[in-house]
Amino acid sequence: MNQNTTLAQLLTAVAVLDQPGPPDVTVDTLTLDSRQAGPGAVFFALRGTATDGHQFMAKAAGQGAAVVVCEELPAELNPATRYVRVADSARAMALMAAEFYGHPSRQLQLVGITGTNGKTTCATMLHKLFRELGYHCGLLSTVQNQIDEQVIPSTHTTPDAIRLNELLARMLKAGCTHVFMEVSSHAVVQHRVTGLHFAGGVFTNLSHDHLDYHGTFDAYLKAKKGFFDMLPKSGFALSNADDKRGAVMLQNVAGRREQYSLRGHGEFRARLLENAVHGLHLEIEGREVQFRLIGVFNAYNLLAIYGTAVLLGEDPTEVLTVLSGLTSAPGRFEPVVSEKTRVTGIVDYAHTPDALENVLQTIADIRQPSQQVITVVGCGGNRDGAKRPIMARLAAELSNRAVLTSDNPRFENPADILAQMQTGVPAAALGKVLTIADRREAIKTAVALAQPGDIVLVAGKGHETYQEINGVKTDFDDKQVLTDMFQLLGK
Repeated sequence: MNQNTTLAQLLTAVAVLDQPGPPDVTVDTLTLDSRQAGPGAVFFALRGTATDGHQFMAKAAGQGAAVVVCEELPAELNPATRYVRVADSARAMALMAAEFYGHPSRQLQLVGITGTNGKTTCATMLHKLFRELGYHCGLLSTVQNQIDEQVIPSTHTTPDAIRLNELLARMLKAGCTHVFMEVSSHAVVQHRVTGLHFAGGVFTNLSHDHLDYHGTFDAYLKAKKGFFDMLPKSGFALSNADDKRGAVMLQNVAGRREQYSLRGHGEFRARLLENAVHGLHLEIEGREVQFRLIGVFNAYNLLAIYGTAVLLGEDPTEVLTVLSGLTSAPGRFEPVVSEKTRVTGIVDYAHTPDALENVLQTIADIRQPSQQVITVVGCGGNRDGAKRPIMARLAAELSNRAVLTSDNPRFENPADILAQMQTGVPAAALGKVLTIADRREAIKTAVALAQPGDIVLVAGKGHETYQEINGVKTDFDDKQVLTDMFQLLGK
């Protein structure tokens, strides 16, 4: 961080439309929270989905903010504050934050992973892999942020631009050479990653998600593509050739373009030899390797991780050796096994139709004919409603029994969410579907229905340790609840 930075330095990459106010402004902090906008601060007035930061410009200036960055000047200007009018406050914030913290991304091997599913697994396992290879590494993910082993709580898939540059600066100071981060579609549109220098980008796949925010699938695709379009000529773009949007991601990319595939089209190829309860057996680039992860979707994740490591200059044989011993991210196909009855619980973050189908298909591939599959699934409130009936249909069709329940209802009525889900259940499957709004009771019922050796999938929340209802987060951990119900019911 540059202490006592001049405003002129921060504005070097910003197109300023107007900047009335006192000259020679010195800055020592950046914020988008007007409550933290004291003397020496730059306050950014951002237009959010729920609130407009322009409403708080007077408050920020009244508290002594040195600078207010905005898209519209207020009717009354505080004579002690410099106002900087720009076309896009979020973009200006990202560029100024990168300058304020000394452009840490330029001194790191920063790799971004984007796509609907697989981002957390890829980022987390790349972090584990490169630490095992002897590097100091940073991680920015949905589950948590890390500087080597130090865990920093995570509240968004991608932090805001100020927080992001501050974290990257901390990682650089701690000796990190590599940072692996999830890049959400929201982060691209909201300019959270604008101004960062990426060594490479990875595309996993694209399916139905976040249409509540983006409006259309094309807009969602464009947001993902926007990340690849910002990659520098010196960087690489690694895309899933087997996804029908994989080739689109590589169009007009400035840097090196590479693909990975299980079907034979790409620079990094693998062949699935076995998908079993004990793990995956793959042939990658002519080498047969046994992995601890399960499922075809994880075969793609492993191949993306391998390709990324090789593109970063690592030895292929050493990468495969280390990767074969690693486990996945928390809440990603995570097993909870009852010692007494051998009922297997699986906790997974699957909250999109594609992810749920992948998990259920994986279970179908590895289960024995005698094993029944009981699925507990819900859909979050104030999110894309179009996927709700699809999720319920998949759970009903691909399970022996399904229990529809609440996920994070947020500010929606759980009954309304469940009613939408129920419209997707085929008439022929109605008899094997239960609807229980209380998630704890739903998991309890699924465990009670399970016979020795059966499989109970609890989908949707994965690593999350809370449930959000009417804006209040209460403790709720699917893995812990599943374990408690095994004990309570003598399973």
